[in-house]
Amino acid sequence: MKRVNWGGTQGAGHLAGEVAEHFHMHSEFLIKPLMQTVSHQHFRVRVAVIQATGTVIQFGNGKSVDDVLSHLAQRLFDEIPQVRQAVTSVVGEWLLHLRDRYSYFHKLIPLLLSSFTDEMPENKQLAESYWKRIGLQWEKENEEDLKDKLDFYSAPSHYPEGVVRPELGCRELVTRNLSKILPGLCHDVTDWVEGTRIKASQLLFILLLHAEDHITQHMELLLRTLYRVCLDEENNVVRNCVKAAELIGTFVNPKVSLKLLVSALEKTPMPSYLMILAAVVRGCPRQVLKPHLSYLASTLSRPEICQRSEEIFYMEQLLCCVQSITEVCQEDCKEISLQLMKVLVTIMAIPRTEHLHEKVEESMCTLAQVQHLSGFLDLYKQHIYQLMEWVSVSHDRWNCYSPELLQLDVIATHSGPIIGEALQDFILILKTCLQPTKDPPMRLKLFTILSQLLQKANETINSQGQFLSYLEIVIKEILAPNLQWHAGRTAAAIRTTAVSCLWALIYSEMLSPKEIFKLEDALMPQVIATLDEDSKMTRLMACRIVSVILNICGKQFDLDKLNNIYPELLKRLDDAAHDIRLAAAQALTNWFKCVRNDDEKSILKSNIEFLYRELLIHLDDPDQNIQRAVLEVLKEGSVLYPELLVKEIEAVEHKHRTPAYCNQLLQHIQSTGK
Repeated sequence: MKRVNWGGTQGAGHLAGEVAEHFHMHSEFLIKPLMQTVSHQHFRVRVAVIQATGTVIQFGNGKSVDDVLSHLAQRLFDEIPQVRQAVTSVVGEWLLHLRDRYSYFHKLIPLLLSSFTDEMPENKQLAESYWKRIGLQWEKENEEDLKDKLDFYSAPSHYPEGVVRPELGCRELVTRNLSKILPGLCHDVTDWVEGTRIKASQLLFILLLHAEDHITQHMELLLRTLYRVCLDEENNVVRNCVKAAELIGTFVNPKVSLKLLVSALEKTPMPSYLMILAAVVRGCPRQVLKPHLSYLASTLSRPEICQRSEEIFYMEQLLCCVQSITEVCQEDCKEISLQLMKVLVTIMAIPRTEHLHEKVEESMCTLAQVQHLSGFLDLYKQHIYQLMEWVSVSHDRWNCYSPELLQLDVIATHSGPIIGEALQDFILILKTCLQPTKDPPMRLKLFTILSQLLQKANETINSQGQFLSYLEIVIKEILAPNLQWHAGRTAAAIRTTAVSCLWALIYSEMLSPKEIFKLEDALMPQVIATLDEDSKMTRLMACRIVSVILNICGKQFDLDKLNNIYPELLKRLDDAAHDIRLAAAQALTNWFKCVRNDDEKSILKSNIEFLYRELLIHLDDPDQNIQRAVLEVLKEGSVLYPELLVKEIEAVEHKHRTPAYCNQLLQHIQSTGK
């Protein structure tokens, strides 16, 4: 059967050639059986059928081209290279020799150009060879029409790298038939069959390469198709369409392309729109794009564009736009540096884009580099005042959902020492937004930022040594009001972060003893109150703060203040958390150091006696670390009333699990000579 089919198809071809004059009237009858055999299981039969079809139509009725096109197009997906080669040869011969070829250019050209991307180099070279001959033949046949173009030929100033420009005849053939080819191609590029989409997207690039500036008249259809296709799941389709979009940038005036792209973005910002915009910018020549830079950058930095979505894919494409602009425009980016910086800060500020932070930082470094700056910190230095002004425009109306809050987080924490140069603006925002009447989740976020900065104060907000001039505002108008008790978990979390800020401030050693003493009146009552918080972290930091304040300026406290402090610390010795008990013990050690003159001792004698008794109970704690910490407290306190302490020890010593610590304490009292 195979031999019959093969022989039959060859016979049809020979017959067509031998009796061409008579064959014309009867050729149509062969088309149907040939097309029924074109998908035969044996590839040699398929090849023979395709060759026979070519000959039959060549010498027969050219109208039969319509009947075979879909079958030949399907054979371009054939797994056997010889079959695809046969299609290329047949279509090439038709484009060269078919009587009615001018009527079928728009149908045959896509088939031949599809072979430009064949995986076999031989097939690709065959298609290119045919296409060059076809273009030259068409030039010769239409020499009069092309006279001006041939006489005044000039190569474009900007052309895609690594691509050979097609012959004039080839370009003209595509240009004159593009309006008939594109609608069908745009349909195929969104076909449900993956292979069809890939082939169509490859062909789209080739057609646009030929069409050059004539792409302009087809922009609306092209962009509409590209927007949709760039959401394709197949990476090859997306890659080919992005390459096609780059050709739009190369050949179409940005005044036209950017207007259409921006108009689409303004109506419905979509990641695919940004992907195409980035590609168009990449393909655009630097000098041509330069007059449109300001318009482009201001568009991207507008809130309705750069803050429109928190979708990761959207942010990735927005970043690609910035990267494309920087890559193409180089030093010209200096005039739009602030707008690009706003976009990059916004991308970094979006939750769930942590994986992009490194790329954003790289983009900042590139933006700095094209301006001959040493790094992204210099970029912040250049724009810090404008950035702070940008985020603070509506800061009195912020809530936890305000994008400016997240942008401030990036600017404050990512700019390192540069935030210290805009300290006045930063403190003003904190003062306004951290009032107790403001949105609690927002205050929680701001306190977290402030705590993070205070942990490395000299490398951030105090880099210019100016933070202390705002200390009173920070303590009295920001921290103290937020340490007051309010019901609710969020309020408790705010108190935790406020205490954390205060601890970071004290721990940083920025404050002198004089400054701490000046501010402790506003703080100590609230800090003492936080010793009873549910949060373990809050209680721990409060203990540490009290301990440091007692150590630094406790000797200047009046007796009422000392009297109010020790009962709260004593409670913490019963805390469930081990480290809080140790911190409370250290604070009580410092408390004892605050009582020195005889008048204070005599007034506080009953309080001290009570402390001795309570501490001796904890000296018998099951935890040896606590026992050792309490022993140190009692050693420090023994200098006040040693005889009284000895008496209390002797009264409880026999009740302890072991007399070891009592004996150590007695030995210490005896060794001090009291």
